[in-house]
Amino acid sequence: MSAATPPLMLLQERSSVPSESNRGIAAPLLTTLALHAAVAGLLWAGWEPTRSPVPAEQTSIRTQLVTLPVPAPEPTVAPVTAPSPPAPEPPTPVVEAPPPKPVVDEAAIARKRLAERQEREQQQRREALEREQERAEQQRLAAQAAAEQQRLDELARQQAAADAAAAAAAERAAAQRQYLPLSKPEPDYPRRALTQRLEGDCTVEYDVNANGRVDNPRLVSGACDNPLFARPSLAAAKDFIYQPRLVNGQPVAVTGVRNTFRYRLSQ
Repeated sequence: MSAATPPLMLLQERSSVPSESNRGIAAPLLTTLALHAAVAGLLWAGWEPTRSPVPAEQTSIRTQLVTLPVPAPEPTVAPVTAPSPPAPEPPTPVVEAPPPKPVVDEAAIARKRLAERQEREQQQRREALEREQERAEQQRLAAQAAAEQQRLDELARQQAAADAAAAAAAERAAAQRQYLPLSKPEPDYPRRALTQRLEGDCTVEYDVNANGRVDNPRLVSGACDNPLFARPSLAAAKDFIYQPRLVNGQPVAVTGVRNTFRYRLSQ
C-alpha cells in the first residue's frame, strides 16, 4: 500500500483570465489563498505519518503541490426589488366656490309688487261692488215687500171701508124702511126744470131729532142729477115729520136718514 498523502486540492487552471471587472475582487482572494497554502506547507513539514512496514521494494511518488487560484465568487447581486408604487397623493381638497349671490332684479320686484297691489285693489273693488249689489238687492226686496204689504193693507182698509159702508147702507136702508115719515110733502118742481123739460133724482140726508123733526138736511155728494133739484129737495125734507124712535122707552135722535126725491114730468 502506498503511503498516505495529505489531501490535495487539484485545481485546474482556468483557461480564461478574469475579466477586468473581477480583478478588484480576485486580489484579496489570492492573498488569502497564498496564506492558506503557506499554512498547509508548514503543517506538511511538521507532519509525520505513521510508517507502515516498508515492503521490499519502495516506489517513490513525487508529488507537486499546485496552487490554483481560487475562483472568484460570483458577485452577489442584490435582488432587484421592484420599487414600491408611490403612495397615492391625498386628493387635493376641492374648495367649493361660494355660490354666487342672486342678482336682485329691483325692477321685477317693483313690477310684481305693483301687480299684487293692483290685484288686491281690484279684489277689494269687486268685493265692495258685490256688497253694494247685495245691499241694493236687499233694499229692493225690502221695498218690494213693504209695497206689497202696503198694498195688502190698503186693500184690507178699502175692503173694511167698503164693508163698513155696505153695512151702514144696509143699516140705513133698514132704518129707512122701518123709519118712514108720518108727513112727507112733495117738493116743488123747479120752474126752469119744467121749462127745460129736465128730469132727475136728488138724494137728501138728514137727522131726525127726538121730537121727530128733521135737522141738518144736506145733499148726498154726487146723488143729485141736476143742481136745479137741490133747493126744492132740501126744502121738502125740512118739512118731514117722523114718529120719534124709542130706545128703552125713551125717544132718541136718528142720524143719517136719507130720502130720494124723484122729479118726473107727467105725460
